[in-house]
Amino acid sequence: METLKAIEARRSVKSYDPDHQMTDEEVNQLLSYTLLSPTAFNIQHWRFVVVKDRELRQKIREASWNQAQVTDASLLVVICADMKSWQKDPMRYWQNAPEPVQQALVPMILSFYKNEEQLERDEAQRSCGMAAQTMMLVAKDMGYDTCPMDGFDFEKVAELINLPEDFLISMFVVVGKPIRPANERGGQLSLDEVLIYDRFE
Repeated sequence: METLKAIEARRSVKSYDPDHQMTDEEVNQLLSYTLLSPTAFNIQHWRFVVVKDRELRQKIREASWNQAQVTDASLLVVICADMKSWQKDPMRYWQNAPEPVQQALVPMILSFYKNEEQLERDEAQRSCGMAAQTMMLVAKDMGYDTCPMDGFDFEKVAELINLPEDFLISMFVVVGKPIRPANERGGQLSLDEVLIYDRFE
């Protein structure tokens, strides 16, 4: 599927075939392409928790106000971020770059985020958002539908997946074969309403 067609066709689907299973090869393909998403300083904050355990998925569904797609979709991905990833051997993010690039960027990473907790969090969320969008478009190209989710008890899910300290949960993305198409788009704002040139009035 062409990129523009995937963007146009991607919709948030709520009803999935609970009997359909994605192959390991499909999951690896989906996640491998997701890793190509952009991220600030190439830090790649994201961590993808693929929940396979059926009992755990049921508990996560209960923490998600019993939304059926949590258990019925073929794949449940909890997209998390390591907010301290900038501290963790940042040279590896630029290991393939020319030495002058490494010498410029790696110290910049350390100075940019030091003592900037809000920036850490904001950057992590931005990175996860871009990864989620890539994941959903790749899934659509592969013939699957998706639904991004933030309708769940973040603290409870963090407890269920044993989320490490200094990590956050950004969102879920569920992936699967739909049994019912998405509803018509509820109402798209016009370009005139959302486009601002140069500055707000």
